[in-house]
Amino acid sequence: MATNTFKRAVNANIGSVLETVHTATTTTVVIGLTLSNVTGSSITASVQLVTGTESPYIIKNIPIPTGSSVEIMGGNKTVLHNGDIVKVSGSAATSVDATISYMEIT
Repeated sequence: MATNTFKRAVNANIGSVLETVHTATTTTVVIGLTLSNVTGSSITASVQLVTGTESPYIIKNIPIPTGSSVEIMGGNKTVLHNGDIVKVSGSAATSVDATISYMEIT
C-alpha cells in the first residue's frame, strides 16, 4: 500500500540565476508554491521544471510588487517523477524567497 507523506522545502534569497528549490526522489505531487518578494522594489520571478529531457517554465517573469507574494499553484497540482527538479529565479540579487509544499508517494 502506498504511503503519502506531506513535506515542504524552502530556499531564501534567490537571485537572478535559477536555483533548485526541490529535487524529487520519488513520485511527488506539488500542492503549493509561494514566491515572496523580499526587496524594497518590484521584481519578477520565474519557476522552471527540469525533467530528464525538457525544461519548461511553469511561469516566467511574473511581477511581484514590493512586500508581496504570489501563489503559483493556485489550486493546480504538478506531478514530479524521480529526478525532476523545481527551480526558481528572480530579477534581482537575493530578491525571492520560495516555499514549496508537496506530497511524496512511496
